[in-house]
Amino acid sequence: QVQLVESGGGSVQVGGSLRLSCRASRNIGDRNVMGWYRQAPGKERELVATITSGGGITYGDSVKGRFTVSRDNFQNTVYLQMSSLKPEDTAVYYCNLVVHKVVNVEGATATRNYWGEGTLVTVSS
Repeated sequence: QVQLVESGGGSVQVGGSLRLSCRASRNIGDRNVMGWYRQAPGKERELVATITSGGGITYGDSVKGRFTVSRDNFQNTVYLQMSSLKPEDTAVYYCNLVVHKVVNVEGATATRNYWGEGTLVTVSS
């Protein structure tokens, strides 16, 4: 079992910055994706950013150019640097981990999906 522990949420003024961190409780191997999703009240959870164990990155359209995702593979940690924050960025931000575990000698994999409890980010004008 893997637990994801998020930190860095809080309140900030419009145009400000925050840095979120998420650390996995154990070694997650070398085939995985870590990232961030967010959910505002009454809205669906949406992609913020993901980064693979090999460094491939995907951003949601609404955060491109403002947010930067990075990771430390040896510390099993993913970061989200958020800049130029807007009121519409207000949401609970959830850390996500998808692990692909090799289960046989042919190279077949089993997928496990983990979520953090979420950290609240509030952007006020």
